[in-house]
Amino acid sequence: KESSPFINSSDAAAEKSQQYDGKNMALFEEEMDTSPMVSSLLSSLANYSNLPQGSKEHEEAENNEAETSRKKPVKAPQLGTLMGVYLPCIQNIFGVILFLRMTWLVGIGGVIGTFVIVTMCCTTTMLTAISMSAIATNGVVPAGGSYYMISRSLGPEFGGAVGICFYLGTTFAGAMYILGAIELLLIYIVPKAAIFPLEGLEGAEAEAALLNNMRVYGTILLFSMATVVFVGVKYVNKLALVFLACVILSILAVYAGVIKTAVDPPVFPVCLLGNRTLLSKNFDVCAKTIETANGTVTTQMWRIFCDSPFLNATCDKYFAANNVSQIQGIPGVTSGILAENLFGTYYEKGDLVARTNMESVEDADDPLTSANRYVLADITSFFTLLVGIYFPSVTGIMAGSNRSGDLRDAQKSIPIGTIAAITTTSIVYMSSVVLFGACIEGVVLRDKFGEGVHGNLVIGTLAWPSPWVIVIGSFFSTCGAGLQSLTGAPRLLQAIAKDSIVPALRIFGHGKANGEPTWSLLLTACICEIGIIIASLDAVAPILSMFFLMCYMFVNLACALQTLLRTPNWRPRFKFYHWTLSFLGMSLCLTLMFLCSWYYAIVAMVIAGSIYKYIEFAGAEKEWGDGIRGLSLSAARYALMRLEEGPPHTKNWRPQLLVLVSTDSEQNVEQPRLLSLTNQLKAGKGLTIVGTALEGTFLENSDRSQRAEQALRKLMETEKVKGFSQVTVSSNLRDATSHLLQASGLGGLKHNAVLVSWPRNWKQGDENQTWRNFIELVRETTAAHLAMLVPKNISAFPSNGERFTEGHIDVWWIVHDGGMLMLLPFLLRQHKVWRKCKMRIFTVAQLDDNSIQMKKDLTTFLYHLRIDAMVEVVEMHDSDISAYTYEKTLVMEQRSQMLKQINLTKTEREREVQLIHDNTNPASPATPATPVTPGEGAKSPGEQVQMTWTEKLDGEPAKPPGAATPEGIKDIFNMKPNQFNVRRMHTALRLNEVIIKKSSEAKLVLLNMPGPPKNRTGDENYMEFLEVLTDGLNRVLLVRGGGREVITIYS
Repeated sequence: KESSPFINSSDAAAEKSQQYDGKNMALFEEEMDTSPMVSSLLSSLANYSNLPQGSKEHEEAENNEAETSRKKPVKAPQLGTLMGVYLPCIQNIFGVILFLRMTWLVGIGGVIGTFVIVTMCCTTTMLTAISMSAIATNGVVPAGGSYYMISRSLGPEFGGAVGICFYLGTTFAGAMYILGAIELLLIYIVPKAAIFPLEGLEGAEAEAALLNNMRVYGTILLFSMATVVFVGVKYVNKLALVFLACVILSILAVYAGVIKTAVDPPVFPVCLLGNRTLLSKNFDVCAKTIETANGTVTTQMWRIFCDSPFLNATCDKYFAANNVSQIQGIPGVTSGILAENLFGTYYEKGDLVARTNMESVEDADDPLTSANRYVLADITSFFTLLVGIYFPSVTGIMAGSNRSGDLRDAQKSIPIGTIAAITTTSIVYMSSVVLFGACIEGVVLRDKFGEGVHGNLVIGTLAWPSPWVIVIGSFFSTCGAGLQSLTGAPRLLQAIAKDSIVPALRIFGHGKANGEPTWSLLLTACICEIGIIIASLDAVAPILSMFFLMCYMFVNLACALQTLLRTPNWRPRFKFYHWTLSFLGMSLCLTLMFLCSWYYAIVAMVIAGSIYKYIEFAGAEKEWGDGIRGLSLSAARYALMRLEEGPPHTKNWRPQLLVLVSTDSEQNVEQPRLLSLTNQLKAGKGLTIVGTALEGTFLENSDRSQRAEQALRKLMETEKVKGFSQVTVSSNLRDATSHLLQASGLGGLKHNAVLVSWPRNWKQGDENQTWRNFIELVRETTAAHLAMLVPKNISAFPSNGERFTEGHIDVWWIVHDGGMLMLLPFLLRQHKVWRKCKMRIFTVAQLDDNSIQMKKDLTTFLYHLRIDAMVEVVEMHDSDISAYTYEKTLVMEQRSQMLKQINLTKTEREREVQLIHDNTNPASPATPATPVTPGEGAKSPGEQVQMTWTEKLDGEPAKPPGAATPEGIKDIFNMKPNQFNVRRMHTALRLNEVIIKKSSEAKLVLLNMPGPPKNRTGDENYMEFLEVLTDGLNRVLLVRGGGREVITIYS
């Protein structure tokens, strides 16, 4: 290429121009350093490999990916839909309940009842799967499956709560599978292996012995499983296929058996006495007597019920009155038994398992004798209990999404695989409910442990070719499912710990060198042990139902919220979802939770709620762009729109403060006590905006303004002020403050009061601008109808840590401007600092007022306002204006004149002369309202006071006579004080004397703040009046109302 055509281009520029010349990108050269070119960006995006990375931020992972890819070539995960999602889901869904409890559920709940339960549970999981598919296909889901999806769409608090619920659910599922395996082992496979022998034990003792066996063996099995998981997950994954084959074979065997019963039902006799099922282990022949060659001989059964083996023995009444009959336990599909099994038969604990449609002779008054000879119900059953026990058999729908890291195309596989697996399992469950009801006799179905049929597994006897297919198959499948739970749960916990949203769990993020979660496995085993100590399958099942339902509920909520809020990032590839479906799924989950057991539901919710609060309180600050953020935005917008509808009612009025603070050159706040006062006024309620103004242009000072905002935020945090900070930059401070005043707040959430501290050294010559700004601010707040609070001597105000043990807050109520003066002390006394202070209200009576009546009225008024305060009426008598007042006024006016002279430039002087000339023009009505000479008592000072305070003067006050001509300006020291100023000074001095006399000891004095003069000429005098008024008082809060009532006597 030729060298750059620009003469003065440096090498760097030349290089740059060459770099982009060929790319036609010269226009964007400036951007290239910060924004990459699209071509380079696309190549890095397309190669995003979906690594199983816990649920570390994918952003972080992407950054580290470049390094890892150099170290080792990543073997791309190669699982398709069938192997990666469908089969794991099927293995996890089909589990222990199908083999161990399904027949019992059908017997107790009836075909219709159980079918309703199955349909409800399957619908719930199907709707959840639809929501889950939508979430899973909305963006790349790394490993960590369900937890990852929820935390990224609902935020860390929900994510953590749900993740931990899901973790506990999976862990208890492990316990349930282990208990199921042990039950199979001890009751059906090797009953002789029991450590606590069941032989010869009856009723409660037998139950206790069985549970103890479960505990011992369960712990052993748990330990060995945990060891297998610890040694190597790869063995678990290899075994998974074997276990899966067992499950599928067992289910096929059951279907084959059902078909076979239609042709040739198996021989499966059940022995009944009357209509009661007898325990099969107590006798050999199902008869009372047998005919032999030697005559009639009694059987073992006779010996159980009678006191001797002879025919003339005394027998149990029921035994004597009823015949023994033997019925076929599995009559087969074609037998029409379905009609009998349609409706449920619920038992109390200890009831007899009896045949429903069979007559028996029994005396209702007779007590139940020899109960331990019959098959009894081992637990009290009711519809909702069945829901709780059944639900775990539909969980496991997350198995596919939990492996999202290993899938070739997660976004395609997860929806198809999960929904197909749920459809398959739902069909199997529904058909098995109907088929069991159609094949098996009711008493056999309701006999949970097969005690009436020689301890056989009922579903096993139904299966073809041999019962052992089912017994062994279900044993292996439960072991496999248990192993899966023990591998899955620790990984989930590790993912949560690595996100470090729950500080207490950080340790569980560590593992072996290859990333195996060792500590998590330990914790999982311990929690699992709790389930095993509970020992009863029927008690553990509802616990894990709770946790899973909780998790599914949140998945549905996440999907519904994202859809309803139309989050811009919500664009799932899976299109067959709708918020109504998610909502239905959510309500079903909630219903099922309370159906299963309301107390577990409440416990689970409390656990989830406390985790949520804990993460919110102590968790790491994570911003994942979650849906809840969108919800807050929508809610805030809605609330603001509602606020707009009208001004608040007087009852609801509270000071919404705009606090104006000034910052020094380092952007530190100069009056931090102002924020302490804010906190004491607000007690954390309502709106607070802390604003500061900076001089300059925004372009040059943007970083300064950011620093100032950070300083404000930091100070607000230390002073515990809840609110917003705002910094305005403008060419001068006056305008910047004005912008703050006008533009702060949003809609109905605007400030209605301004809190600003009294300008300290305003008398010093160079501080001329501060008091001008201050007076302009007072004028602007009045124009904007805002209330104004001006604390004088702010550094003397208490910090939030101080406590006044006693003292008074004194209110000097001179003019009524909406009741701010009453409301503020009440608000202050809500805060710990001022709580012990008493409130006193002083009001000033003029000469012609009835002070006794005033006091009465004021007391009544306060009583109606429900404010406790002492009331005092101070009488201000007519008094002459003292020489001191004259002198003070004169000094003040001379000083202001001097100031003017110092500050006037030549042009300003000319302007001033012109102005004075106009003012003295006879055309303008420049007569003072009533010039009072010291001797003249025609008007009582009371009325003057009234006038000066409320500024009802018609005419403009006259200029000092001495300043009427250009020469007069030089003639300052020959001035006479202006009468108007004299009167104002008089009022200020008199009031100050009275206030000092009464309130010098008060902790805080609240005063009406007089407004600034209408015309601009007397501004500097105004400041002087306020100084005189508050002279000698430690803490003063000057209050100026916003022109509306803020306090009301009505409720």
